[in-house]
Amino acid sequence: MTAAQLTGPARTGSGRTEPAATEPAATEPAATGPAAASALAWQADPYADALRTGRGPLYLRRTDGWLLPLDVERWCAEPDEADEGVLTRCRGPVLDIGCGPGRLVATLAARGHRALGVDVTPEAVARTTRAGGSALCRSVFDPLPAEGRWGTVLLIDGNIGIGGDPAALLRRAARLASPVGTLLVEVATADVDERVDVHVDDGRGGHGAPFRWARLGARALRAAAPDAGWTRSVSWQVAGRSFVTLRR
Repeated sequence: MTAAQLTGPARTGSGRTEPAATEPAATEPAATGPAAASALAWQADPYADALRTGRGPLYLRRTDGWLLPLDVERWCAEPDEADEGVLTRCRGPVLDIGCGPGRLVATLAARGHRALGVDVTPEAVARTTRAGGSALCRSVFDPLPAEGRWGTVLLIDGNIGIGGDPAALLRRAARLASPVGTLLVEVATADVDERVDVHVDDGRGGHGAPFRWARLGARALRAAAPDAGWTRSVSWQVAGRSFVTLRR
């Protein structure tokens, strides 16, 4: 399924036809500031190279030297037990923010869902389409198809950190989701709430440009969510990973 098909009329369960959403014009303004810097950094060679090969090592390195391992092999594999917990909670058309190599988008498409991935890295978009999914090479803060109509919005694999401003990202997700839509967020297993400067590091001397990132545990996410209109939350854990479902 193509991105254009995703924006066409959709049938509801009652047989009614939802109006089509149009693709934003290319002349609309793109993301600026920290979000744009983050997008450029994720296009750096160590990340793209890791996606091409499907292997790490790959890390986010803080300015103090602390390393956060990035699980490239899992991202490039078939969905695991924890991913299945996400997939079974998806309702309606699904938007995967920071889709990476597209394991969730491709699986949803194979199961008959309308699904679209968004990622700033061309190689991530290419892998997603090769796997049978649909994806756009775009920032979440750029204009996107079907804004306000997505039944489920995903922020998995730590993507609540995008742009280093979770409050802004939660507000953006609220504008993307339908009024009865759901936001599924993977959070840190630790009780953490931090905004940091990081860069992608391959552990062998290769690294990308610095950018802002955030890490939130479940408690911090639940505290930030109401200001963005997400007033109801349910937490769950599977296979050592932690998630929160947010609703209005």
